[in-house]
Amino acid sequence: MTSVESSGDGGRWLDAHYDPVAGLYTFSSCVDLADLSGDGESRLVVGDLGTGSSGMKLKVYRGTALMSESTLLDLPAGLVAFFMDLHEPRIPAVAVASGPCIYVYKNLRPYFKFTLPGLEINTLEQDVWQQVREGQIDPMCLKEMLESIRKKDAVPLSIRSLRFLSLEADSMDDFVQLHKQQPIRRQTVITCIGTLKKSTTDEDGVSCLVIGTENSDIFVLDPEAFTILSKMCLPAAPTLMDVTGQFDVEFRITVACRNGNIYILRRESNKPKYCIELSSHPVGLVRIGKNVVVGCTDESLQGFTQKGKKLWKINLPAPVTTMAAMDLPTRGFQGVLVGLANCEVHLYRDKNLLSTIKTPDTVTSICFGRYGREDGTLIMTTKGGGLMVKILKRMAVFDDRESAPGPPLAQSVRLNVPKKTKLYVDQTLRERENSLAMHRAFQMDLSRMRLAAARAYVKALESSLTPVSSSLSEPLKMNAVVQGLGPSFKLTLNVQNTAACRPVMNLTISFLYDENLYRMRNPFMRIPLLVPGLIYPVETFVECTSDKGISDIIKVFVLHEGKSSPLLTAHINMPISEGVAFS
Repeated sequence: MTSVESSGDGGRWLDAHYDPVAGLYTFSSCVDLADLSGDGESRLVVGDLGTGSSGMKLKVYRGTALMSESTLLDLPAGLVAFFMDLHEPRIPAVAVASGPCIYVYKNLRPYFKFTLPGLEINTLEQDVWQQVREGQIDPMCLKEMLESIRKKDAVPLSIRSLRFLSLEADSMDDFVQLHKQQPIRRQTVITCIGTLKKSTTDEDGVSCLVIGTENSDIFVLDPEAFTILSKMCLPAAPTLMDVTGQFDVEFRITVACRNGNIYILRRESNKPKYCIELSSHPVGLVRIGKNVVVGCTDESLQGFTQKGKKLWKINLPAPVTTMAAMDLPTRGFQGVLVGLANCEVHLYRDKNLLSTIKTPDTVTSICFGRYGREDGTLIMTTKGGGLMVKILKRMAVFDDRESAPGPPLAQSVRLNVPKKTKLYVDQTLRERENSLAMHRAFQMDLSRMRLAAARAYVKALESSLTPVSSSLSEPLKMNAVVQGLGPSFKLTLNVQNTAACRPVMNLTISFLYDENLYRMRNPFMRIPLLVPGLIYPVETFVECTSDKGISDIIKVFVLHEGKSSPLLTAHINMPISEGVAFS
């Protein structure tokens, strides 16, 4: 055993074990952690692929040592540990999907074998092989007839016929003599496997097996009788699968298929509820909370909601080799571990890169969980057959600030949009049925509102309620303030130049009023140069000379010296005087 110093991870991981010649050739779907002895220590269960044609084994590791191994008859497609009953002590069983069968091991011993039900057999194919059995046709004629059936008929041929069509002419006679007396069977194989809680979410609750087949079917199996509880159909063969929920309550099965799409199945339907169309084929699928994270062959990592809405996408520095979830309930942390072809493992939370682990070889499988008595253990196997074990430090902290710059995290938070109520649905239907009348009524109300606004604007201009000049070259603004109870009033005019940078000069103010009612000390005044943005107060005094208790309007004109057309006009409503000024 050797030790390798990891770099680029910020010192968060301890290198517990590295064996470059462990001889483990497997994928993430064939690796799991489970307490197989009931002593509180989790073991590592691995479905070893061997050489691909021989040496397939089920291996169990305890710590750094190989605890046991069992020979497998075929290549393992997946491996899961699950509780199949309520017996004490609570020890999980191990289910290995291999070919068309599921091999169940309990206490590390073979316990049960489940075989997928056979598929429909082509009747024309049966008739052809019956003629061969009776000696009516020779192998060359058999080949021509089978090729014709394969091209025209909708039901696929059996494995025996497909294998016969791939043979050379000199090997056909021996193949026919060997197999012609045997009945024809058409059998599918398992492509992926998962577990689904039966009725409770307890960690040691009874779980159902969920399997995907090459025939584009999804089966849910009873954990005790191993009967088919539910069957669902997909448009293509599944390759990756993630299951959440309870079978008796509500569940979701997220499946990545060979056609490059991701389908989401729910309890009430035997067909996909949602479909996620990807730009390239998926190579990794992980569910984090209510979101789905997918690694694709175009060197990208994408996030989707459970209804298929795309949340984000980031580009990776190398192709994805494997993916796994990193869940630490004690710290409330959830992330995604992504193995890359450049000998790196990246840890992401949403689209933020939190940590990078450099490995001596390309990682082919990742498993995170409780190993032995350590909760935060990361187990990896490499392309060369090596085994790596790392332990997360208890004081390790993952900070999003280390991620690459981009939009704020709040941008990716979904709004809490309320569900559609019955009132909303009824209102929508009413709008659809009466859309023409509603549009006409809206246009009528809009026209009336525009007319009312135009009338109010004209009235304001006529009464100078909004004394703003209409000249673009010399924009001015003015408001008036009248102070006093009478008979003497103080009139203050606040004049402002609203231009951006151009001053205004040579302005005068003139007052027009009824001389029988009022008397002003300065009915004509000059305004100093107006700097843009500043407010200049202009003050004068008005005296009421009438004893009739009435008031009138004083008009104010702002104009250039030597010109008769005013730039600005205002009407000032004078208050009623409580006395009379005597001369």
